[in-house]
Amino acid sequence: MKKKLVLALAGVLIVAVAGWWWNGSGDRIAARNAKPAAVAGGAPADGAPAALVTLATAERQDVPVTVQVNGSVVSLNSVDLRPQVTNTVAAVHVKEGQFVKEGQLLFTLDDRNDQANLARARAQQKRDEATLADLERQYRRSQELLAQNFISKSASDATLSQLEAQRAAVAADRAAVQSAQVALGYATLRAPIAGRIGAVNIYPGTLVQPTLSLVTITQLDPIAVSFPVPEANLQDLLAAARSRAKVEALVSGRKEPLSGVLNFVDNTVDPQIGTVRAKAVFDNADQSLWPGQFVGTRITVRTLSGATVVPAAALMMLSEGASLYVVDQAMNARRRQVQVLYTFGTRVAVRGVEPGEQVVIEGSQNVRPGGKVRVDKKPAPAGTTGVTPGSAASSDTQAPRERA
Repeated sequence: MKKKLVLALAGVLIVAVAGWWWNGSGDRIAARNAKPAAVAGGAPADGAPAALVTLATAERQDVPVTVQVNGSVVSLNSVDLRPQVTNTVAAVHVKEGQFVKEGQLLFTLDDRNDQANLARARAQQKRDEATLADLERQYRRSQELLAQNFISKSASDATLSQLEAQRAAVAADRAAVQSAQVALGYATLRAPIAGRIGAVNIYPGTLVQPTLSLVTITQLDPIAVSFPVPEANLQDLLAAARSRAKVEALVSGRKEPLSGVLNFVDNTVDPQIGTVRAKAVFDNADQSLWPGQFVGTRITVRTLSGATVVPAAALMMLSEGASLYVVDQAMNARRRQVQVLYTFGTRVAVRGVEPGEQVVIEGSQNVRPGGKVRVDKKPAPAGTTGVTPGSAASSDTQAPRERA
């Protein structure tokens, strides 16, 4: 009886010890498998740490929309001077590279034959004018005699016919004199425009003819710059031309750009390259611009008033379009699709973000939509570029996971 009692007490004691050990090990397993409620440093309850990001504030400002392309300098007027008759050069009155005024004498041809022709024509005119004066006196006398019935009417009419023929001869003589004067004028060649003389390869005694170019005169002040503009900016360019918008020429070796006025837009778009040719006029008294020179051009075609501007590094180019992360006051990041209006330098004007909102410019590859973020206190490096989610970028720092 005592032996059965001892065995029963021993069994109860073993069961109690076994239950205590089992309950303790379960608590340890549960404690070990349990997720921490929070992680130091701002981790959410699901255990994912807050992404380390750099933020920037969206700003409101007026953004000038500029088009910057390469252009070439062209002269507004350029004349290839040629003689109109075959003749011999008598004198050269200019030197190559010289600046000339409009109407300045450049070349003189041998005009002896033209002078003789002009003198002959004038002499013929004077002779016919004297004959005309005599016939006019005869006609007046015939009219007096006809009134007194001393001559017949037919005799008076014959005198009148001779008078009219002589008047026609005098008119022809005057035309011949004018023709001789024009021919004599071909012997002197003057500058039709003001500009700079090119190379002169003509010397006294040279036989010239209409197919030979004597010299080229190029206008340098004012001067023009021709440049192509993408057809996407055509309507803005036409509006700028109507308002005579300012155009800047960026010349190598000059710190300050030259300022000109847009005055021409071509009437067709080049279908092969999709551009339209435009031209701006510049004052060029110091010859900073030279025909044929390549220069950079910049024109403001319109202005985006009160646009929202963010760093270009905030944009992410996804399949559905451009988007960025906007962070609210609770440090929750929300992905928002935006419309890109204009990019200038490292900033971009967008639609879909309000001024004052915080956007992520670094660390966006670690951000999950709706997830928590924490701010990296160090300043963002200059020239940061946007990173597409899921891609690796050496310029972005991976957010370290903090220990619980």
